[in-house]
Amino acid sequence: MATPQAQLTEIDPVWSRIRSEAQDAIATEPLMGGLIHTGVLHHQSFACALAYRLSLKLASDEMGAQILREIIDGAYAAEPELVNSARADLVATYERDPACHRFLQPLFYFKGYQAIQAYRLGHWLWEQGRLDLAYFVQMRVSETFGVDIHPAARIGRGVMIDHAHSVVIGETAVVGDNVSMLHSVTLGGTGKEEQDRHPKIGNGVLIGAGAKVLGNIRIGDCSRIAAGSVVLIDIPACKTVAGVPARIVGEAGCAQPSVSMDQTFKGE
Repeated sequence: MATPQAQLTEIDPVWSRIRSEAQDAIATEPLMGGLIHTGVLHHQSFACALAYRLSLKLASDEMGAQILREIIDGAYAAEPELVNSARADLVATYERDPACHRFLQPLFYFKGYQAIQAYRLGHWLWEQGRLDLAYFVQMRVSETFGVDIHPAARIGRGVMIDHAHSVVIGETAVVGDNVSMLHSVTLGGTGKEEQDRHPKIGNGVLIGAGAKVLGNIRIGDCSRIAAGSVVLIDIPACKTVAGVPARIVGEAGCAQPSVSMDQTFKGE
């Protein structure tokens, strides 16, 4: 009888595709064989491979890869939604990033993808009351990937962070499903207030490079925030905003801005 892990491998099309791509990659570049075997082909499931990869990335002299691997394995066993979200994020990255040609790439090379999976671990630890360990994960994500996401923030699935340099997401921020954001995005506060003080981003929103969304404001579903904008007010659904401070400059222009990734504005 097949084990649960083996059954999962058989019915997981994302994992099957990653393994196939891994074998092709070794055939194309044999010098990558050791890395790809230990990172993919030696594992029985996507969850195992992702836990292995994250444990290596987050390890430091203060906490080694082995104990981190045990923590991540435990989290994935206790909460399968972490792995389901990781699959959704991977597919989103493949579908939206023109530089992503294989499922293998986010798992191995894309720090935005890796950073958000590490955040998901930290958030799970936070929800379990393991606050110091959650803060440790946040610190390592910031040090390793240049991405600072508070573990209390709530982020949906199917999220892509492209390039991911200098992204900051605050403690009470909420990010919906199917959101795309580029580098240097800040979802921050406006002062020293300690209560609910960070933005609430709806589903399907596209946030351009360098945009700052500040305060306890709401960005409606399927809106677009232009690169470099500073958003300080609520934005209705399906709008495009731009400027400092940002104002509504038109409609979103499509049903799913986060999927189309169209950042141009042609006027209304």
